Amino acid sequence: MLGALAFAIFGPLCNLLLWAVAEKWYFPHALPLEYGFSFWGRVFSARGNAWEALGTSVMVAGLTVLASLALAIPAGYALARLKLPFRALILLAFLIPQAFPNLPVYVNVARLFYAIGLNGTVAGVVIVHVTHGLVYAVWIATAAFAAIDRELEEAARAAGASALRAFRDVSLPLAMPGLMASAIFVFLESLDEFTGSFFVGAPDVNTLPLLLYTAGAGGNYQIASISALLLLVPSIAFMLVLEKFLRADVLARIGQ
Repeated sequence: MLGALAFAIFGPLCNLLLWAVAEKWYFPHALPLEYGFSFWGRVFSARGNAWEALGTSVMVAGLTVLASLALAIPAGYALARLKLPFRALILLAFLIPQAFPNLPVYVNVARLFYAIGLNGTVAGVVIVHVTHGLVYAVWIATAAFAAIDRELEEAARAAGASALRAFRDVSLPLAMPGLMASAIFVFLESLDEFTGSFFVGAPDVNTLPLLLYTAGAGGNYQIASISALLLLVPSIAFMLVLEKFLRADVLARIGQ
């Protein structure tokens, strides 16, 4: 069973690596006939658009993180500290974008954005990404603030600190590991998002997943594999960082 699980996980990755260095590979040969890096040069050439697409993806993901945290920090604090009516329903509402098929939703979003001038803009793509990123940002931010002992804030208030200063100097630094974890989740979600980027941004906003899709649909498997590796590297790096920030006590409070 472990062997089958390892094959299911690492088999596609090995195939991806082979396609990235394959010069010639066609049926019925099990392995590439020729190896080389000529396709890497094509991807990173001025006409390959890989650097531009990667830069656009990172920029969109960064803006998505900033917008998501700007909304999630006050929302997470309020949901963790205040006795809000229908708190569970509010948390559940952030799952709505994940509850419906993406395709019909984004077709209608694209139609609406076209009418108000947001279609084909970075702002429109960021708004779409934020709707998905808020699921991670708000839920993890709520858990991070809920894991902080209220008595620490009360001690700061008793010492003369205002509510804002107690939040800034006590709660926010203690919640920062959880907020960093939510930022990484949002960044990775935005970096890999395709459907919304395609319907709202293409062809004016060209992200790396769109470049990968175009190459794969055109039968350019080498270029698609190299683009996929470019997406895979930051994902693995950020997941390793995420392990340092997301603590067990924060995880235990998610959804509470």
